[in-house]
Amino acid sequence: MVKNIFNIKTATDFKQKCLETFHYQYQNIEVYRKFVDYLNIKPDDIQEIEKIPFLPIEMFKNHTILDRNKNTDLFFQSSGTTQMNLSKHWIADENLYQESIEKSFGQFIGKPEDYIFLGLLPSYLEKQNSSLIYMVDFLMKKSGKLENGYFLYNHEDLFELLNQLSKENKKVILFGVSFALLDFLDFAQTNHHTINSSDQLIIIETGGMKGRKEEMTKDELLNIFHKGFGTDKIYSEYSMTELLSQAYSLGQNIYESPNWMRILIRNTEDPFSYVEDGRNGVINIIDLANRHSCSFIATQDLGRIETNSEINSVKNDDAIISNRFQVLGRIDHSDIRGCSLLVS
Repeated sequence: MVKNIFNIKTATDFKQKCLETFHYQYQNIEVYRKFVDYLNIKPDDIQEIEKIPFLPIEMFKNHTILDRNKNTDLFFQSSGTTQMNLSKHWIADENLYQESIEKSFGQFIGKPEDYIFLGLLPSYLEKQNSSLIYMVDFLMKKSGKLENGYFLYNHEDLFELLNQLSKENKKVILFGVSFALLDFLDFAQTNHHTINSSDQLIIIETGGMKGRKEEMTKDELLNIFHKGFGTDKIYSEYSMTELLSQAYSLGQNIYESPNWMRILIRNTEDPFSYVEDGRNGVINIIDLANRHSCSFIATQDLGRIETNSEINSVKNDDAIISNRFQVLGRIDHSDIRGCSLLVS
């Protein structure tokens, strides 16, 4: 039943699977059931996706959100300092997560076996239980290339390897947290190094400035990467500790989610209503791979659904509605009224 999420082809399929998942999680995930009951919502009254209650992402910081039928020792933990209360996401089905990684990657980029994977993810390598490191590790194992590897602060080694692989015309994907990619470009400029990129190089930035660099817009950031790495293939990946699926942007700062993942944009002043496509609001995520925790998560990210897409204009049950969206930043809590309603 769970594997059927990867066979979703139509909006009808998605809706049916969402409603089935909602009822399963209401019955089997205690925290989610208590949250729904607190809102005085009767599960049998839920007939539309938009009526499903979305669990505030903060709940992962203070509660164990896990299927009562499952036991597991595997968990992912959000990044942050040891003084912070970190989110913890328990993973009951490791194979399901791996399949989600591979199918998402395959849908938007290609076969892992075709690429060499390099990781410039220092802040994540220095922490344990990172879902991002798990994902990149998995792609490296599927790739099986001898050149695969991580880099902490050894920028000279990364520079030499990138240029060598460029000469050999090999397909390379460099996963990098944003501030680390900027640090690497600063190193190259300071040392008068020229990155000899080929059209075989893909940069996938994963976000993660977190005060490490001067704040800038995503478009400004991507433009710096485009000029510094000398390639148009500056992609982005969007996920988080509390998810088991990934959305990708292949340019223009517009993300697209796989068929078992969907983005809804809620009203900033009324967390139980949604805004029209094209308008800004707060991101709610449906991730059907989160079968054994919670598939319906209310995030703290601002975003909007893109409307200038032919795919998005499809409004019938015979096709998946494209989930093309932008991530605009984080909620400024001083400007939000109503979000406190989400947390009991």
